[in-house]
Amino acid sequence: MPPAKPELRKDLISNLSADKRRPFVIAGALLGCVLIAALGWWLLRPPEVAVVQIEPGAVEITLSVVGRVRPENLLDIRSPNSGQITALFHDDGDVVDKGEALATIRSVIEQAQTDAGSARERAARAEVTRAELVFNRTRRLADRGVASQAALDEARAVLQAAQAGLDVAKSERLAASARSGEFTIRAPMPGVVLVRPVDDGQVVSPETTLFQLGSLGGVELQADVDEAYGDALRPGMSARAALSGSDAIFPARLSEVSPRVDSSTGGRLIKLVPVEQMNVPLGRSVDITIVVERREGAITLPREAVMDGTTQPSVLVVDPGGTVQLRAINIADWPSQSAIVESGLASGDRVVLAPGETSPSAKVRARTVAAPAPPEG
Repeated sequence: MPPAKPELRKDLISNLSADKRRPFVIAGALLGCVLIAALGWWLLRPPEVAVVQIEPGAVEITLSVVGRVRPENLLDIRSPNSGQITALFHDDGDVVDKGEALATIRSVIEQAQTDAGSARERAARAEVTRAELVFNRTRRLADRGVASQAALDEARAVLQAAQAGLDVAKSERLAASARSGEFTIRAPMPGVVLVRPVDDGQVVSPETTLFQLGSLGGVELQADVDEAYGDALRPGMSARAALSGSDAIFPARLSEVSPRVDSSTGGRLIKLVPVEQMNVPLGRSVDITIVVERREGAITLPREAVMDGTTQPSVLVVDPGGTVQLRAINIADWPSQSAIVESGLASGDRVVLAPGETSPSAKVRARTVAAPAPPEG
């Protein structure tokens, strides 16, 4: 048998190679079609938007302020008269009893008046003694018939005048002593000295605070709130408080809302008392959250989800088919960064959080995010 020609052998080899490559070419073409289709689907798919799913629940409308711890009774102790401090008996942190001496003020003039009153009293007493001697002698002489009745009456009148003069001198001396005693400053109640802003030898006036005295009983919390929010506060409201920098929360109760608005700050003073007795450093700052109102089954939304909030509030809602719809709503309140929706939304509705990212009738893919936290004022 004659050998095959070289050209025929090359054609057979080429055909065999093409048959082997054909499945790979077909697979590559199919893979390319799949990639192109996937890329087209990826590029043409609806955009993704973040939504929050409505779940009604209990909502607390609160007011957060920063206050200070202070004693239930706080007194600024001053001198009723001007003068120089001659002695200070207590300093910051000292505990004092009622009536205990705190300081003395130099009272040279008042002491001189007291001394003069004592001298006048002694002179009046001596005059009474002399008048008594004269009266007794005149009475003995009148009994013997030597002195006249007129002389006896005269001696009696002089004695009575001397006794009246002694009473006047006593009263003047007591008044002078009382005025001098006012220069010894005494504690009007038992308490602890919080501040002593003066030093020994300092000249003070009736306007100068010598001591700030705090009561030894419980403490209270004081804060200023804006007059716009103060109108909603009532004594008896519950509150949560925590010392600044601490995570420990303790309950408190609103005890007083000042009827007066400070014209310089536009604030109203409020006072709260801890539900349980506490040993807290006076003057410590406290973060206070007052529960103004509690609503059951309320619907809340972040402010940024609401469009035209001041005129015609509305939101964008994604329906089950992925279509965006415009929905009008009514806002009941705007506490802090959230809105409480009165009507227009129901449980399960999906509200677009960023309305600027889409528009009504658009097809979107909804991505549910966490619901907003309960609002705080």
